[in-house]
Amino acid sequence: MINKNYSKLEKNYLFTEVARRCDEFVAANPGKRVIKLGVGDVTRPLAPVTADAIIRAMEELKHAETFRGYGPEVGYAFSREAVARYYATRGITVDADEVTVGDGIGEDIANIVDLFDIHETKMLVQNPVYPLYKATSIISGFEIEYLKCSKENNFTPTPPENTENSNKGVVVFLCSPNNPTGAAFTRDQLQKWVEFANRTNAIILYDNAYERYITDNRCPHSIYEIEGARSCAIEFNSLSKTAGFTCVRMGYNVIPKELERDGIQLLTIWKQRQTTKYNGAPYMTQRGLEIALSEEGLRESDKNIEYYRRNVKLITDILDSKGIYYTGGVNSPYIWFECPNGMKSWEFFDYLLNKFNVVGTPGVGFGTEGEGYFRLTSFGSYEDTAEAAERLKKL
Repeated sequence: MINKNYSKLEKNYLFTEVARRCDEFVAANPGKRVIKLGVGDVTRPLAPVTADAIIRAMEELKHAETFRGYGPEVGYAFSREAVARYYATRGITVDADEVTVGDGIGEDIANIVDLFDIHETKMLVQNPVYPLYKATSIISGFEIEYLKCSKENNFTPTPPENTENSNKGVVVFLCSPNNPTGAAFTRDQLQKWVEFANRTNAIILYDNAYERYITDNRCPHSIYEIEGARSCAIEFNSLSKTAGFTCVRMGYNVIPKELERDGIQLLTIWKQRQTTKYNGAPYMTQRGLEIALSEEGLRESDKNIEYYRRNVKLITDILDSKGIYYTGGVNSPYIWFECPNGMKSWEFFDYLLNKFNVVGTPGVGFGTEGEGYFRLTSFGSYEDTAEAAERLKKL
């Protein structure tokens, strides 16, 4: 018997449908130049210092005296220590033993649910939401409760009141700055979630992939800046949208030693899971992580982030001039805005593609609460984004 939960997933994956409609338009209009600001993939190259570290590591494997075989499943000490040092730059104490390194944030978030009992746990998932959280919960067979995110709460939900009376344990997926909405929790807002989790014995799975884009001092760069978070939260981070590792693949997570449930340390069983079902991230990419999180690596990567911020401003200036409501931009590479004149998400997608030859992502593809909204990314080239902004002026 197969896992029938796969049949519960949407038949057409959001970005597959976006690509299909775009390809049909291009085929029918060969002379049109389409600008794609939909998929959240970066375009700026790796920082030279980081790329050089990966190349040096590859060179080591050509020689018997520096060749390496299987590495530690949870990551080499040098890469885990690099993560701990990075947290220290924010004034946060993380033990290198609390860090595990993997191929990317998506894999770790999808795999962490192995630690929870599907019969006694339910997942709280934001709506709209990055599809991974919902899909991995469905595939594993968990009950899902959706947290409504809307214009009324500025797409930053508060803890539910009725969950405290549930007969199931609770795992909460939070992403801040958020994908797709770009909205970021303030310290006060995140404090309420931490207090909720500690009060109800819930666990927060905190996707922190975009923290390097934060410019608002009210918003924390890590959930561990919040008092009490070490007893209730697991944090995930990635080098994809900061150091440009979308092709290289590199991510890490932190599980504090004091995070226990039923007398069991989650760090211990996560390491059991990883050493059983995962062979570890490549040595070369871990050397890349080590340098990417160094002072020089961060300085070079931040130049790319500043490049994307320039792109963001091109788009938000247009939205501001037209009085269109949006979230994101300030602390995020994503801009999430209300479709003009009450248009539906896919209706606006087709309008934007056919009339202005610009591709974005329909908000409804991220959940029912995304209907009537649209996402653009800042990851294109400056020239393409500037041209798209000129076209958007004509909306």
